Amino acid sequence: MIKIQILGTGCTKCQKLLESAQQAADELGLDYQLEKISDIKDIASFGVMMTPALAVDGEVKLVGKVPGPEELKKYLA
Repeated sequence: MIKIQILGTGCTKCQKLLESAQQAADELGLDYQLEKISDIKDIASFGVMMTPALAVDGEVKLVGKVPGPEELKKYLA
């Protein structure tokens, strides 16, 4: 099982990234856990200074962008 983490304070872009990541993971048939991290201190602990961000298994893969599900698949596969 992989852990997909969406780092963001709850803005529209953060929500869109969450939805796109979930769609990409579902389309890939992944066994995953989706976690939304919205506390500023927790986000900063990843070294992220701009949101939204995507982390997979604790490793930051994407910062400040909201790609669609097709592009996200390369970060999740």
